[in-house]
Amino acid sequence: MKGFRINEPGNVSVVDNLSMPIMKEDEVLIEIKRVGFCGTDLNTYRGRNPLIKFPLIPGHEVSGVIAKMGSNVPKEYTIGDRVSVLPYTNCGVCSSCLVGRVNACKDNQTFGVQRDGAMVEYISVPYQKIISGLNSLTFESIAIVEPLAVGFHAARRLNPNNGDIVLVFGCGMVGLGAIANLSILGAKVIAVDIDDEKLDIATSCGATYTINSSTQDLQKEVLNITNNHGPVGVVEAIGLVETYKLAVDIVSYAGKVVYVGYANQPVDFITKQFVLKEIEIRGSRNAVKQDFSDVLMAMKDGKIPSEKLISKVVPLIKAPSALKEWSDNPGKISKILVSFE
Repeated sequence: MKGFRINEPGNVSVVDNLSMPIMKEDEVLIEIKRVGFCGTDLNTYRGRNPLIKFPLIPGHEVSGVIAKMGSNVPKEYTIGDRVSVLPYTNCGVCSSCLVGRVNACKDNQTFGVQRDGAMVEYISVPYQKIISGLNSLTFESIAIVEPLAVGFHAARRLNPNNGDIVLVFGCGMVGLGAIANLSILGAKVIAVDIDDEKLDIATSCGATYTINSSTQDLQKEVLNITNNHGPVGVVEAIGLVETYKLAVDIVSYAGKVVYVGYANQPVDFITKQFVLKEIEIRGSRNAVKQDFSDVLMAMKDGKIPSEKLISKVVPLIKAPSALKEWSDNPGKISKILVSFE
């Protein structure tokens, strides 16, 4: 079986000697069609991901078809169906699982992070982790559902009121997912990035306002838009020390901040802002099945321009050079998909 492996920082290879997965009775064998490179994979390639061990097969943004089913799989699934996958595990007994927030399971193992991922020809997963009903969508659209769902989840964590002015730092895939869902939930979204092309895509996903923070005065523009109050909610979807701090500085009094990006360095806060503004600070991790369903509905309703979100699709043999290209020019690439066809 062929696949893509990150051997160590900066060292990757296409391999063809991998073992086929052993399918259990309650599992589904999926023939992979497309897998997306995500920011976690980029950090792994750069040696900045503390959660992984080398060598590692990356990949948790999946589209494929059902190739085979175990004897305990319900009849609602059919060989040949187009599917995606919930790439997370949940133990069922930790405090998060016990209150129904299985996306934040203490012992979660995500494909391509804590365990080998889906950038291979076949994977086998429990049928409960299958996202089905996707036969009307392209393999490309299906492969970007997961990162968008992570953004949709962050938007639900912010939980805006209708008409609220909110701000999203970062117009990568997760940020675009947050922008799309915040707009669907009735908020007016300020999208912030340093790339005009990404800001144009953000507008297509529902952003009301855009700010290029490399060419415009961010604080001035935000205060003008919000009548000097600041946004009532902020989603940080980049993972930079600077934007982690800016989120607290720029949010309104009695506002709310949601962090979905991982900052790779310690962040020093002036904590009096937490108290003076009486702000709420929330984390957002992964996504739940409802988030996947909401993304799919938005796609089918034409609220997410899938084709604009994908920078390129490359065959498996070109995956190493594509990942290097993204590492060299991260601001210019939204999403790279690897094709196994």
